[in-house]
Amino acid sequence: MQLTPIWESTTTATQFRAREVQDPSDNVGAGVLARAARQGANMGKRTAIATIACAALIAILSGVASAQTNRPEILRISPTSGPEGSRVVVTGKNLLEASTVLLGSTVSTFMVASPEKIITLVPHKSGMSTVTVVTPRGRASSPFPFAVSNDPRVPDEVSYKAGYVNATPPPGDFKSALLWGIAIADTRVPGYESAEVEIASTQLTCRVDGKDVILNEDSGNVHGGLYRRVPWFGTDQHEPMPVTQAKTLRDLVYDAVLPPSGSGRWEPAVVLHVGQRPDRVWHFWSTSPRAALPSGNLEGCTAKAIIKISPGALLQMGMDYWRNPTIAYGRGGNNHEAGASNWYFPSSQWQEATFTDVGGPQF
Repeated sequence: MQLTPIWESTTTATQFRAREVQDPSDNVGAGVLARAARQGANMGKRTAIATIACAALIAILSGVASAQTNRPEILRISPTSGPEGSRVVVTGKNLLEASTVLLGSTVSTFMVASPEKIITLVPHKSGMSTVTVVTPRGRASSPFPFAVSNDPRVPDEVSYKAGYVNATPPPGDFKSALLWGIAIADTRVPGYESAEVEIASTQLTCRVDGKDVILNEDSGNVHGGLYRRVPWFGTDQHEPMPVTQAKTLRDLVYDAVLPPSGSGRWEPAVVLHVGQRPDRVWHFWSTSPRAALPSGNLEGCTAKAIIKISPGALLQMGMDYWRNPTIAYGRGGNNHEAGASNWYFPSSQWQEATFTDVGGPQF
């Protein structure tokens, strides 16, 4: 029996069928190629997506690194202590975009001098606190706190223990101004019962378009009232302020030589016997009617008083802007405090007590 041809035939057929399966002209072979093409395309898409994701991640990380690099930093503050209103220089890095400066939790007035320097003013009623600078990139605090140390000659209940200028300008519809002063007795001083403040004259000027214009000037008299001292100006209710008329010498501020009594240089003055009511704030203002502001570009106003302060007394000057010359205080909101001077203390000489907001806060 011849078996070989049959085996060979079978082998040939098998090999033929195998070639048929691999023939690219067959539908099955075309499907394989299509799937391979789709797989290649999908892999390309995945590669592109991965590339985009990596680029986005790099951008995010670069942004984070940049933000961290540009975060503000405070290296030092100078000085490290002083009274309210003190000028403090903050030195550091990346300070140019500062939006807020805080002493503790209290917002303070500031000026950006450079990317490395900010000048800020110690705000009202501050205590020992760190200085914090806030920028869009973050916030930074001083490595050590600023110690607020007010003049010990100013009693604790006093509100503004040092001079300041209001950083907020008056509203545009405020068209009047009035000077004021406050005098008190210091009950810690022996003999304060006889303390008094003598006022020879007051003057209010405003600078408009570069020129100083006198709004009012009074000699030998003031108006005012006695206000609650504790808490400080706790209510608008007040008593009439008693005054005593006297003769004084205004020129003594500039000339220490007394003129002859009949020379005509002696002028009227008013005396506030603050030691007789130490429980009250002696709040005074000019006797002239509240003046209207001149038209033009207002740069600020200056309040002055020629005064003599005896032992046991102290005095502060200031001024307010008002809506108009005749409007009453009402419930408040009709006046805008421009600021207050530093305190003036006892002296055997006449002094010129002055407050000004010309030029704004003094950085």
